[in-house]
This record gives sequence, structure tokens and C-alpha cells, in this order.
Amino acid sequence: MTTQAMLDERYGRARSPRRRIVLWSVVGVLGVGLTAALAWTTVSNSLASVTATDTGFTVADAESVTVSFQITAPVGQPVACAIEAQDEDHGTVGWRVVEYPASDDHSRAFTEEIPTLALATTGFVNSCWVP
Repeated sequence: MTTQAMLDERYGRARSPRRRIVLWSVVGVLGVGLTAALAWTTVSNSLASVTATDTGFTVADAESVTVSFQITAPVGQPVACAIEAQDEDHGTVGWRVVEYPASDDHSRAFTEEIPTLALATTGFVNSCWVP
């Protein structure tokens, strides 16, 4: 039976601990670099994100819905939000995009009216973003 030690002796190969140390050092540096890149991507994406929380809605009549909501956005950045009204079958009966200028406040509250084509049963913020 041939063992690795016998093959190394026969062909003049010597296992060097230095080579193994260099290899693991390179793997360690790459691992730390990839971890740092992932952490930075996560932090930078969360700093630029916008969240919206619906606080209420009022169906005025068959032609409009009033939606109240609060947004949390980056300071000093303008924000745009798509607000939507739906009927009882979850069909969209009204849609509007509103834009807000940059502000020094991190969190702001708004009330907006959505014109509708039919009687709506709900109104909400579909999404918000930094334009």
C-alpha cells in the first residue's frame, strides 16, 4: 500500500508549513474583505431607504379617498410616494404619485387626497423612494 509520505519521499516533494500558512492567510484576508464589503453594502442600502407607514384613510365619496401616512427617509433627500385606492375586489380605482422636497426631518407625516374612478374601500401608500 502506498502512502502519501512514501510518494513525497519518492518524488522529492516536501510539505512546507510555510506554504500552508501563506494559503490560509490569503483565504483569511479574502474572507475579511468579503465580510467588510457585505457589511458596507447593507449599511449603505439601509441609510438610503425610505419606509412608509399608513396611519389611516377616509373614503369621502365615489370620487376621492384621503390617505394619511408617515414616512421615514434620509435627511436632506427628496422623496416620492405612490399612493393607491382600491375597491372591494382589490382593483385599483385611484393612483397618484406625490413628491416631497428635501427636509431636515427624518420622519414626516402627510395627508393626501386620491381622485378615484369608482367607490373605493381602502387607501394606502403603495411605495416610497428617493428619486
